[in-house]
Amino acid sequence: MANASRTKLLKAALPLVRTHGFTRETLARSVLALPPGEAHAEPLSDTAISSLFGKGDNARRTLIDAWMKEGLRHMGSVPGVQRSNHTVVLDEVRQAQKATLRDVLRVRLQYNEPVLPHLPEAFALLASPPSGLPPLDPRPALKHAACVADEACYVIGDESLRLDWYARRASIAAIYSASELHQLTSPHTAMAFLDSLLDTSSKAKSSIEEVTLYSSYIFKSWKGIIKSSGILL
Repeated sequence: MANASRTKLLKAALPLVRTHGFTRETLARSVLALPPGEAHAEPLSDTAISSLFGKGDNARRTLIDAWMKEGLRHMGSVPGVQRSNHTVVLDEVRQAQKATLRDVLRVRLQYNEPVLPHLPEAFALLASPPSGLPPLDPRPALKHAACVADEACYVIGDESLRLDWYARRASIAAIYSASELHQLTSPHTAMAFLDSLLDTSSKAKSSIEEVTLYSSYIFKSWKGIIKSSGILL
């Protein structure tokens, strides 16, 4: 029951992020945004937030993680696809319209748009381990980029095999991370920047075939996102 309530509250909290950010306040207000008959008259107490989502900044990390997972699901909503009752089934998407990588990555960048002012702080939090050491943890950045790349390949039905599988996803992850960094600093030109990288994707692929180079590229992109906002860790 507790898990069901937690999931429902996180879903209700996501639309509130654009106004209140990735904060404990957003989680507190989630009960106010529940459907009629379920909504509470008062926000969640701090004790309830800690019990449901984690203590301190861990609750915020839970909210960010839920927002990112929703972003992956959103990647299947390619513009132009026929929908039935606002529900998109992936197999139906492929049958109705062959999604392109460009389409899918554009949709993911569009998902960022309502919360762009809050993303640098969210990324900074994810890259800061609870212990405070080391100063920046590259794993969340790598995981985020890899998940976007995997989902993009799944949606478009990419069938790369063996070494090509890794190279393809490394290329997509690097392109997406660079585009996301650009989006934080220049939102209005983000799509054109993405298009330019995709148009030269063969060069991007050859430059990041080595895993170490790929990892370094993604992490440096995230560090750039954080620094571009003036947030110091």
